[in-house]
Amino acid sequence: MDKLIHIGFGNIVNTGKIIAIVSPDSAPVKRMVQKAKEMGMAIDATQGRKTKAVLVMENSQIVLSALLPETIAGRAKSAGSQEEEETDE
Repeated sequence: MDKLIHIGFGNIVNTGKIIAIVSPDSAPVKRMVQKAKEMGMAIDATQGRKTKAVLVMENSQIVLSALLPETIAGRAKSAGSQEEEETDE
């Protein structure tokens, strides 16, 4: 079973569906986010704060988060290591 991680402000995503966690600063990522918003495929989980991370999901959806990519990646990594410990027992 895939793990769920907290991406800020009570929002949670399935780690098994994440393809990439990227910074929103580059022009290609900004275009990708704008296109996803136009198509209705963007999920804004920032609660009105500045977007600091963009999560690219398996189903072509984009999730915007106010947490740094490093923070989200660390949480995803710790969720994965907890899963490995549970299977070892």
